[in-house]
Amino acid sequence: MSAFNGATLMITGGTGSFGNTVLKNFLSTDIGEIRIFSRDEKKQDDMRHVLQEKYPEYADKVRFYIGDVRNAQSIRDAMYGVDYIFHAAALKQVPSCEFFPMEAVRTNIIGTDNMLHAAIDAGVKRVVCLSTDKAAYPINSMGISKAMMEHVIYANARIAAEKGGTVICCTRYGNVMCSRGSVIPLFIEQIHAGNPITITDPNMTRFLMNLDEAVDLVKFAFEHANPGDLFIQKADASTIGDLAKAVQKLFGDTGTNIIGTRHGEKLYETLMTREESLRAQDMGNYFRIATDGRDLNYDKSIVEGEVKTMADDSYTSHNTTRLDVDETVKKIMTTDYVKEELNGIRHIV
Repeated sequence: MSAFNGATLMITGGTGSFGNTVLKNFLSTDIGEIRIFSRDEKKQDDMRHVLQEKYPEYADKVRFYIGDVRNAQSIRDAMYGVDYIFHAAALKQVPSCEFFPMEAVRTNIIGTDNMLHAAIDAGVKRVVCLSTDKAAYPINSMGISKAMMEHVIYANARIAAEKGGTVICCTRYGNVMCSRGSVIPLFIEQIHAGNPITITDPNMTRFLMNLDEAVDLVKFAFEHANPGDLFIQKADASTIGDLAKAVQKLFGDTGTNIIGTRHGEKLYETLMTREESLRAQDMGNYFRIATDGRDLNYDKSIVEGEVKTMADDSYTSHNTTRLDVDETVKKIMTTDYVKEELNGIRHIV
């Protein structure tokens, strides 16, 4: 992408699965600098050593900043000279956010607001924020915090647009296979240990994406965003039961143990609500949902607005394309993690 030639890109939460995949996609391009902003010095040191070992000719492009989006000053200090931001810093685990909801508030909501204010003040050109399907019709603390994060994004996007400055947009996607929190590495580890794999509910459905698809969605949003836009990638889904069978088909059948749903889990996930569908533009592999451009003068909306407030259906993991077991095998085989595990390269869950 020519926009990145010589540019400085910051990735918040950059030591995670998404940040590592962005590095793989961008390191060999003409990008000027990639800033990894995160609070975990051990993960930063590990990433630095991997870069020096595998990509010595590109390692100097990457700079590491210790900080926390919860700390407004730390993010401001790292923002100087940044052209673009991919905002991936978040608490993502549903059960842990359920037990510690204020931690989700501090990172996902306040941390995002801190980052956006710093970006606007620093004159950053574009910011793409990463959200989750759990933000649509949220029922758990993680999803609620991400839904509020999205509204913080739209509010700041409106302010930035009025100033004629930073373009802020959002992406929303489902389960990223083999990323932090994914059940697939847990299944594989249980099989390697000779234990039955634990399934919450075999009829539960989840969207399936790989990390490269997640990065492609963010790049698409970067290229096509107007202020406040939300981008969603059309995605296939499978039941948890079929996903378990697919993993066992590759790694061996050690049996299953159904343990019931965890705190705050849904039977299926929603990527686009019925209300959002009214504003959605079909862009092929993606939906663009334009921001609600109304102001606080609701009298005009009451007099002139449309009566219809929602579409016939939302876009969910129940009504999208459903993969069978063999198709799910092909899907999970698109991940580096699964291919490396099959080749005997072990990972620590």
